[in-house]
Amino acid sequence: MPLENVLFAFMLTLFAGLSTGIGSAIAFFAKEFNHRFLSISLGFSAGVMIYVSMIEIFPKARVSLAEIHGDKLGYWITVISFFAGIAIIALIDKLVPSEENSHELKDVEDMQVSEETIKKKNLLRMGMFSALAIAIHNFPEGLATFIGGLQEPTLGVSIAVAIAIHNIPEGIAVSVPVYYATGSKRKAFCLSFLSGLAEVFGALIGYFILLKFFTPSVFGIVFAIVAGIMVYISLDELLPTAEKYGEHHLAIYGLISGMILMAVSLLLFA
Repeated sequence: MPLENVLFAFMLTLFAGLSTGIGSAIAFFAKEFNHRFLSISLGFSAGVMIYVSMIEIFPKARVSLAEIHGDKLGYWITVISFFAGIAIIALIDKLVPSEENSHELKDVEDMQVSEETIKKKNLLRMGMFSALAIAIHNFPEGLATFIGGLQEPTLGVSIAVAIAIHNIPEGIAVSVPVYYATGSKRKAFCLSFLSGLAEVFGALIGYFILLKFFTPSVFGIVFAIVAGIMVYISLDELLPTAEKYGEHHLAIYGLISGMILMAVSLLLFA
C-alpha cells in the first residue's frame, strides 16, 4: 500500500474525528447559565443519539451480521447485542456507589449537599457517560473512514464528511453538560475533544493490529452494542435532565431538531 494513500486515509480520519471540537467549542460561547439553552441542547443531543443509533448504526449492524449468519440469525444477534449494550451501561450505572450516583437521590439534608450540587454531579456524570459512548462509537467509525480512504479516495471523503457532520452535535452532547456541571470551559472542551480522538485511535489500532481480526461479524456486534448504549444514555439521562432544567416542550423541540439534523445529513451523504 503506497505511503501517500495511507497518509491520505489517516488525514481523512483525523478530520472526521476532530470535528467534535466544533461542537465542543459551544462551551466557549456560553456566557452564563441558561436553563432553556441547556434543556434544548440536551434534548437535541438525545435526538442525535437516538436517531443515529436506530436509523444508522442498528441497520448497519444487522446488514453486517446478516451477511455472515443469514437474515434471521443475523437479526437475532443484532437485537441481542443491542440489548446487551443497554445491559452493560445499565450495570455500570448500577455499580456506581450511591454516594456518587446522582440517580440515587436521597434526602438533601441527609446528603448535606445542596440541590444544585446534586444536579451538577448528575450533569458531569452524564457528560462522562456520553463521552464514553461516543468514544466507543467513534472507534469503529475511525476504522471505517480509514479503510474507505485506503480503498477509494472518493468513498473515503464521503464517509469522512458525513461522520464529521455527525460528530459536531456529538461534541455538544459532551461539552454542554460538562461545562454546566463544572463551570470549566477547558474541561468541557478537552473531554469532548478527546472523545473525537477515539476515531483516530481506531484508525491506528485498526490498521496496525485489528484489521485482520475485524470481521463483518465483529463489526456488527460492536455497532449494535454501541447503539444500545447510546439509546440508554439518551432515555435514562439526557431527556430526563433536559426536562428537569426546562419545560417539557423545550426538551421535545430539541429532540426533534437533533433527529432532523441527523436525517438531513444522512440524506445528503447517502
